[in-house]
Amino acid sequence: APGVFQLASLLVELDPSDEASRILCADALYQMGCVEEAHKLLSVALSRNPQRSPILARLALLQLKKGFMYDGNQLLKKVIRIGDTSCLLPIMDIFKDEDRSLMRRHCHVRALTILKNKQED
Repeated sequence: APGVFQLASLLVELDPSDEASRILCADALYQMGCVEEAHKLLSVALSRNPQRSPILARLALLQLKKGFMYDGNQLLKKVIRIGDTSCLLPIMDIFKDEDRSLMRRHCHVRALTILKNKQED
């Protein structure tokens, strides 16, 4: 992760508008345990392109990790509304085991709540 972070940082310096390098940088920061720094980097990337599912999904995990369930839900809803959920599976490979479990449990509980509410209606 430190080597990836250094390389991605250099790429961002060469082209500050390169979104892929910013995401790679944020993923490396996350892997190194620098969650706040990763969050800041993703927030900057999101401000440039608010409809990017890979950024929204990563931010959702970071919000859930911090215990901000409502914010995490809102970001996941936005990913679903955009319709580009293909980013979720590859991102799960990046997440640490405990965060992957957190995301799965959270999504499972939310899905059950939605189904239960629809059945009651």
